[in-house]
Amino acid sequence: MNSQPLSTDKSPPISPREGTCRCGGVRMKVTCEPVTTFACHCRGCQRMTASAFSLSALIPIDGLEIVTGAPVRGGAHTDGINHYHCPRCMSWLFTKIDMLPQFVNLRATMFDEPDWSRPRVETMTCEKLDWVTTPAQHSFEQFPSPEEVQSLLQLG
Repeated sequence: MNSQPLSTDKSPPISPREGTCRCGGVRMKVTCEPVTTFACHCRGCQRMTASAFSLSALIPIDGLEIVTGAPVRGGAHTDGINHYHCPRCMSWLFTKIDMLPQFVNLRATMFDEPDWSRPRVETMTCEKLDWVTTPAQHSFEQFPSPEEVQSLLQLG
């Protein structure tokens, strides 16, 4: 596995950053650096984003502040994975994963300046559209195992 750090001296720190859903009903603020960034190629993410993959940033749960609005649970309602959306425009804002209760997985492109959303890790490449490429340094055919997730978190 490649152990390059998430940030380099050439990359400005991202926090604090703010973002909003499409209608502006939910405003969020991130007050810490992401642990890592992801591109997920699973069919669920493709369908929820109407795109080839979803982009997200894994943030310690204490680093996310909901400034205005009240996100609601939506999406696939899968056991262990809780997607949150704006109740008005239904923009997908973030995901809480039971296996990682100390983190929240934010949709990076919801932020006013999404330039920090370059994916470091890509998952579910077995469902990737054949014409898609990303600059991810780590690639997984499926979702990473708990051991692989721990290893990725230690690299951050």
